Amino acid sequence: TAYTTRQVQQLGEKQRIAALCAQHIPNDSSLFINIGTTNEEVARALLKHSGLRVITNNLQVASILCENPSVEVIITGGVVRPVDRAIVGEAASDFVSQFRVDFGIIGISGIDADGSLLDFDYREVRVSQAIVEHSRQVFLVADHTKFERKPMVRLGDAALLDAFFTDRGPPQSVLDQIEKHDVRLYVAEQF
Repeated sequence: TAYTTRQVQQLGEKQRIAALCAQHIPNDSSLFINIGTTNEEVARALLKHSGLRVITNNLQVASILCENPSVEVIITGGVVRPVDRAIVGEAASDFVSQFRVDFGIIGISGIDADGSLLDFDYREVRVSQAIVEHSRQVFLVADHTKFERKPMVRLGDAALLDAFFTDRGPPQSVLDQIEKHDVRLYVAEQF
């Protein structure tokens, strides 16, 4: 799906997910935020926070967070994908590996029935794996359209997560994996 289309698909759901996630990020925290339109909404939801130190491989996230002068934004190096202004590749992974942060906020393209976290671009997955490895807590933000979707590049499984923020309860197979690995589930339902 084209990036401009993804920006508006499930926008209300993404905004609710982002607002709920932002409630769990205290001021003066350090965090990674990776690629994805839901993560861009998380950045917007974090604009009223203060003292954040954010490392990102998403130029859109960097641009959004630069609106708050109390947020320090650090951008990874690497190859910029023109379509979504995402920074991918080995240089980005290496850069991320230099840090240890409080929270890693990741998006994903699909969550398989067995709890596998899946994406389309292996270079993007490498950066996400580095983010997971160098975060004290890992938060996944993903709307319901990602459930049981099957991109072919595996990031890992639900055991990597500390919390999962979504807009609808996941299918039982995914819920079983979340519960098995003691992942905190937060559902930002529409009221």
